[in-house]
Amino acid sequence: MWRAFLFSFIRRKIVLSVIFGCSLTYCIVSFLLITPRRTDTWRIPRKMDHSAFIWMSAEIDLNNTSLQSCRNTVQGREYIADDRGYICQRNDLLANNCCGTTEKRYICDTCNADGCCMLYEHCVSCCLNPNKRKLLETVLGKASETFRVLFSAINNHFELCLAKCRTSSQSVQHENAYLKSNKHCYTTADKVP
Repeated sequence: MWRAFLFSFIRRKIVLSVIFGCSLTYCIVSFLLITPRRTDTWRIPRKMDHSAFIWMSAEIDLNNTSLQSCRNTVQGREYIADDRGYICQRNDLLANNCCGTTEKRYICDTCNADGCCMLYEHCVSCCLNPNKRKLLETVLGKASETFRVLFSAINNHFELCLAKCRTSSQSVQHENAYLKSNKHCYTTADKVP
């Protein structure tokens, strides 16, 4: 009996309108009292500051490969490119995730003059060449609003090459076919003409 009385009381329009009014008032007051933070992390930076950006130099100590560990492209079925610019076959990868120094370095075999390569690993390796620094600085400077969020999270040369060499929606047509066979670009040549 008391349950029926409680449900009928709650179902009355006046009680429901009081509950709704209190909820609406709470929402409006809470939105007005929240002060916006000065540094919102979701905002796109107007100008990217890459002063702390770590570029690869030509004078890397190659004798310490047994002491250091490397980052690599991980995803290649046959080939792997490490963060020093070397390419090796997946089964030749050392225990520290580096390719041996006897392997090829800064390989641009499948790349064309525009900076687009057929293989992802070749693109990363070619991009890591210290001679490409000026070109990559230009690419960073001309980054579109879409890529600024991505590039603002990048801290070094290897991460930049990993990000630039990945295919994007700009390199496909009809969502299932590439525009050209050299689909991995470390320049802006992957844009649709």
